[in-house]
Amino acid sequence: MRRGAGDVYRFGPFELDSSRRRLVRDGEPVSVPARHLDILTLLASNAGRVVSKDALITAGWNDVAVSDNSIEQAISILRRTLGNQPDGAAYIETLARRGYRFAAAVERRAARESDAALDAMLAPYRAFVDGRAALETLDRDAVTRARDAFAQALRAQPDHPSAHIGMANACILGFESTRADAAPDADALQLAGHHAREGCGLDPSSGEAWSTLAFVLHRTGDAREAIAAARKAVALDPDDWRHFLRLAFVSWGEERLRAARRVLTLYPRLALAYWFAATVFVARDAFDAALEELRPGCASQDAQRKQHGRFNAVGLHLLHGLVLAAQGADDLALDEFASELAFEEEGQLYARECCANTWYALGSIRLRHGNREEAAAAFRESLRRVPGHPLAVLGLRAVSPGPSQPEALRQSGNEVDTAIVRAAALELQGDPAGAAQLCAAALTHAGPGAAGWILPVDPLLHVTAHREAWAPALAILRDRAS
Repeated sequence: MRRGAGDVYRFGPFELDSSRRRLVRDGEPVSVPARHLDILTLLASNAGRVVSKDALITAGWNDVAVSDNSIEQAISILRRTLGNQPDGAAYIETLARRGYRFAAAVERRAARESDAALDAMLAPYRAFVDGRAALETLDRDAVTRARDAFAQALRAQPDHPSAHIGMANACILGFESTRADAAPDADALQLAGHHAREGCGLDPSSGEAWSTLAFVLHRTGDAREAIAAARKAVALDPDDWRHFLRLAFVSWGEERLRAARRVLTLYPRLALAYWFAATVFVARDAFDAALEELRPGCASQDAQRKQHGRFNAVGLHLLHGLVLAAQGADDLALDEFASELAFEEEGQLYARECCANTWYALGSIRLRHGNREEAAAAFRESLRRVPGHPLAVLGLRAVSPGPSQPEALRQSGNEVDTAIVRAAALELQGDPAGAAQLCAAALTHAGPGAAGWILPVDPLLHVTAHREAWAPALAILRDRAS
């Protein structure tokens, strides 16, 4: 039996669109159950020929076993819906012990979508392309606009994988813009997880879907599954630099270095790739190697203002300055911090957090040099951007103790971060050995990953001034970053 999926059948005042499962009479839709429309489509596509009950049951119920009575009831409903032909004859004839026949003349043509329908079909793809371009700028306002665009696309096509993937990215980046806050946007993170999984389920062959899921899983603390998802993404699309950038984001040690190198091969001079590579060398206490990554990385960060490219970065100058300060080049470090602060108004979603950390670093170095008023001012600038910044609170308490400094010390995110804050408090109390022991213990019990990588260059801890005390903790970090 021939069944014209995608065809339109005209008979009498009716038009049956098989692709849309829609029946229209004189331009008005007629309500008919979907399985009955499938039966009618098979009859109309074989007009003038007998169609067996078995064929009609297969059309309406597929592999579900039903009785002859079910098809008889369906035919009865269709007859009542269609009525009679203009000459009084029934549209559907019964041929005893043979089946049924569609008795009307049928005009058949291939279905053609209207321009409006075609535009609607393209809308999710257009939203994905435009939305992803907006997201990849890492601009706060662009992320908000992209989220609205993907929401509109999902309303039009709720099962479109690209729209789910785009929405997941918009939500996770929305969460990222709040992650330094006392109450990050947990709802956005949860929504990102839902849409990322929907994208993978609807299109398991999409590297973008798995790459996005990797990002979300990493932020929800499932590091092992995040790495697995990122590896799947690069296996599916081995020439897409975005997937390697996500793999660098979620992985650590040599795997992060390899992923960052691959990004720079596929997308030369991408600033974020240099940053990822430099973090591994910092954790390894390999400052010269870190600087080799940070110098071109800073140049790439500076070039972004002219290029308006993808994945615009902040933080390269900050990390460059931290490494220089750890080597004792405080004046050069201060120049790098000034360069970083110039990016605060760029609108990048990490800029606020990055500038808070930069002001904290400035305050720490000024405190180290005995410039207490300037240090206090810098710590306050940090807290103005991220209220409750734990290390800035400690620094401000050290230079401005008492009730004049009301800022509360906020709990840090994980065990190692908490240990670093407590260690900084011990360092400020003149106990570097206790600070080092505290961090070494936390690192010993921490799971695999990048936790604590910043420790060798943290400006309050000033590890390089007490290398003997910090040697065990630094050895653990090097091993974790191998």
